[in-house]
Amino acid sequence: MIIIPAIDIYDDKVVRLSKGDFREVSFYNESPLKQAKIFEEAGFDLIHIVDLEGAKTRKFTAIDIIKEIKSETSLKIQFGGGIRDGKTAFQIFQAGIDYAVIGSLPVKNRDEFKLIVKQHSPDKIVTAVDVRDEKLYISGWTEEVDLSPYDLIDFCMEIGIRRFICTDIAKDGTMKGLSVELYEKIMRRYPEIKLIASGGVKDIEEIKKLKELNPYAVVVGKAIYEEKIDLKELSELAL
Repeated sequence: MIIIPAIDIYDDKVVRLSKGDFREVSFYNESPLKQAKIFEEAGFDLIHIVDLEGAKTRKFTAIDIIKEIKSETSLKIQFGGGIRDGKTAFQIFQAGIDYAVIGSLPVKNRDEFKLIVKQHSPDKIVTAVDVRDEKLYISGWTEEVDLSPYDLIDFCMEIGIRRFICTDIAKDGTMKGLSVELYEKIMRRYPEIKLIASGGVKDIEEIKKLKELNPYAVVVGKAIYEEKIDLKELSELAL
């Protein structure tokens, strides 16, 4: 199981939201680059970056930050936040990201999404399955849609995608525990996918237990910044 530390960017700073609520924002570091270097020095080789302004307004602010991180570190980047058309996908890949996290587009415009997958390869696309009470949400977690998480996964698998990041919105940024039952249900139904668990990690013991389920990866954010998890211990657990 890969452990992926998260950097959420808002106003060019490292932040965390609680349950995706912009009224509940905590600031942690003035420099995303410095934070990325901290993760690299701790032994991680892949980070998860979210452009929160991109997710909210579709106005990207993190492209220069991505270029900076790619030029000054050897980190791979999994990036999400507002990639809702082919043009923006191209811009983000040109900036140097390794994986694009996309959630709204396969719901709202499947033809456009298929084109992105064809242009950049299914292996480079991570579909965001954002869930609250087992209902699917898109557009920065603001819009509930009449489509089940399983409908979304089925469609994406048909076009070759195997990477999925599943976030329980009600847990994200709360450190109240991962939705292990949800991940287990998805993995049982789709044993061939690379599932990335996200949202609510509270401590190192929980990650140790998650390793028993053995998803492809887990994203860890607020628990790192609130020092609930020791970064060195987390890095050693990833080995």
